Amino acid sequence: METYTAMRHFADSWGLLAMTLFFLGVVFFIFRPGAKNAAAQASVIPLKED
Repeated sequence: METYTAMRHFADSWGLLAMTLFFLGVVFFIFRPGAKNAAAQASVIPLKED
């Protein structure tokens, strides 16, 4: 089997599954409880005086 063909079959199956799981993980991380407070605290870091 050629390398290109093997990589394409991998990307069509397991690669797509991995990207989907990564996307869902990022979405869950963004919308988890407590994320709004953490984002609000991180947004004022550049404005703090040393």
